[in-house]
Amino acid sequence: MQPRSGHKSRKPPLAAFAEQRRYLWPSLPGLGLLSLLSQAPGLECSMDAPSLPALLLQTLCDSIMCLWQEETAGVGTGLLADLLFLNAETGAAMLDLLVEEGVSDPTQVPAMVRYIHQWLTANESAGHRLDEALLELTEEYPSDVMITLLRWAPSCDRAAATMWGTIMSSSRTAEPALQLLLDALSAWPVYSVYTSDGDNAGVFALAATVALWRVFNLTWRSPVVLEYFPNLFLRLLFQAYISTQEMPEEVETFWKGCQEEHGLAANPNSFALQTLKALLCQMRYEHVVVSMERKRAWDTLLCADTHHYAVRLLAREMRRVSIIWCCGMASCLFDLLSEGISDWELPALAFLVEVLDCLDLSECGEKVLEILTSQLQSESTEMRRVVLRGLVVLTSMDPSMFNLTESLAKLLWDADEDIVEMTLIVLSLLLLHKDLTIASPIALQLAEALWHLFDNDNSHVQLLSIRLFQDVITLVVAKDKKALKKHVSESLLPLFFHCHDENGRVAQASRETLLSAVRFLKRKDLKQLLKTDQMWRLAECLLGEDRSRAAERLRQALPYLRSPQEPLREAAVRFIGIAGRYLTGQQPEFRIICMALQDMTDDTSPTVSCLALQTLYINLAVQSIPSSGLQKMRDQLRQLWKSRPFLCYRG
Repeated sequence: MQPRSGHKSRKPPLAAFAEQRRYLWPSLPGLGLLSLLSQAPGLECSMDAPSLPALLLQTLCDSIMCLWQEETAGVGTGLLADLLFLNAETGAAMLDLLVEEGVSDPTQVPAMVRYIHQWLTANESAGHRLDEALLELTEEYPSDVMITLLRWAPSCDRAAATMWGTIMSSSRTAEPALQLLLDALSAWPVYSVYTSDGDNAGVFALAATVALWRVFNLTWRSPVVLEYFPNLFLRLLFQAYISTQEMPEEVETFWKGCQEEHGLAANPNSFALQTLKALLCQMRYEHVVVSMERKRAWDTLLCADTHHYAVRLLAREMRRVSIIWCCGMASCLFDLLSEGISDWELPALAFLVEVLDCLDLSECGEKVLEILTSQLQSESTEMRRVVLRGLVVLTSMDPSMFNLTESLAKLLWDADEDIVEMTLIVLSLLLLHKDLTIASPIALQLAEALWHLFDNDNSHVQLLSIRLFQDVITLVVAKDKKALKKHVSESLLPLFFHCHDENGRVAQASRETLLSAVRFLKRKDLKQLLKTDQMWRLAECLLGEDRSRAAERLRQALPYLRSPQEPLREAAVRFIGIAGRYLTGQQPEFRIICMALQDMTDDTSPTVSCLALQTLYINLAVQSIPSSGLQKMRDQLRQLWKSRPFLCYRG
């Protein structure tokens, strides 16, 4: 630190002082330097009256500066330690003098910080006497001062809180102080850094949290807190999550001491949230704290398994507070995610997704997309859900910025129904882009996955998959259509059955997609039957076009016998009955038909059970079984018919 402007150094040459000290000490028997200084009312001496005491004191002051110069040169004997034996005002004045004269060796700074803390501890009523000295040291050596303070007084006692308050109240020192606290806060559980004296003892991240907690509970708010609010907010939220992990023994011991000294929360993660609440209250956002309390979301944040759900709730609350803050937090999240914070990626992405619509995608869209797509194949189901939720928002805002990828096609096979549904939504939004064409490899993957979803239990998934399949076969590049024919052909029968679906929207979508499929296959005969609503003639055509594939169609139809929908079971019985005619003489397949129809005679629906029995009778007749068997089946049919006379009216 350089001397202040206009200040004249009072340090004479070392040789001269050495000669003075040689004669001065023996001339004062029983009184050393410290005793003289401790009796002196101050360090400034008037030279108007050149009395012996005044000259002596001035000489001693100059000698002190000589000793300090020797200290900073590394040959002294511990001047700062001697200052502790002086009276309060003398010690403070001496420290002011040392700081004012300048610290040429940074290795002395940690000792000076410790002295200030010890002086404040011993002099409670004079809390701001050393403010200027502390600020000058901090301005010149911010890291040395604050790291030493975190090491020396990690629990942030009264004296340390006074020092942090002084540092944070000055525009000269507040910003570097807050930045260093953020660095320490982020390095869980211990922040490793050297000070100029060579000390590399770790600084507890919780020590930084305690210091911030004391700062946030001050009656005034530092302007720099406003500037760093997004980063502080996210770092404390991150610590609330990461501090659920097991802590080293030394951190546990430190935390127990903090609990006893301040009466803090039982767990470090609870304290991190307590500090976050203090920050929100200092920002005048008490309503956010109350709203989260009503939703019991603070408690949800404390559990690692539910943390990301509560983060989403908190993000929504912050959206209501300020879109500007959300943009700032998103920018901080970009930095956090680029650091590879594997422990907090899921909550960080959950927060980012909730504020996506606040962002200007023309500036950050590519970065967001890169972050999201990098996690599409994550092993975590929750991560895939969050990513897809983000892609839904992203593609709804700008479908042109995201191309179809193999990753999305693979997610259609995911075991989690929510993931499949959101993937379908993303794909639906992408295919709204009018100029889009689909290349053969992706089209093949999509087509194969989509037609397998036609029978999903979720009607929304059914509807989306059917509509998407229609889009895919419409948008596929012309030269690649040949490779897609197999999948389109395999989709015809599922689409045929879902034309009978109870859900009117699914039935309508199936009919329209079936029409697109027969056009794609250039089947004019099937197209005409569809337009004239001759569905069962169409079924006969599907079975009769290639008798070698009739058995394959039969096996494709069997699962529909177990459908929870009566119309689909009825359609399956009818179709299997028609298939029997095309499988005459093929005993294995015919046996499958008979067993399936026999099972369906016990169906809960009278319509289906009667139809199954009638169809079974007809197929047995066609296969020319012995008359005794026919008679038995005929008797069963008559008995069933008599017990359900109303069925006659259904033809």
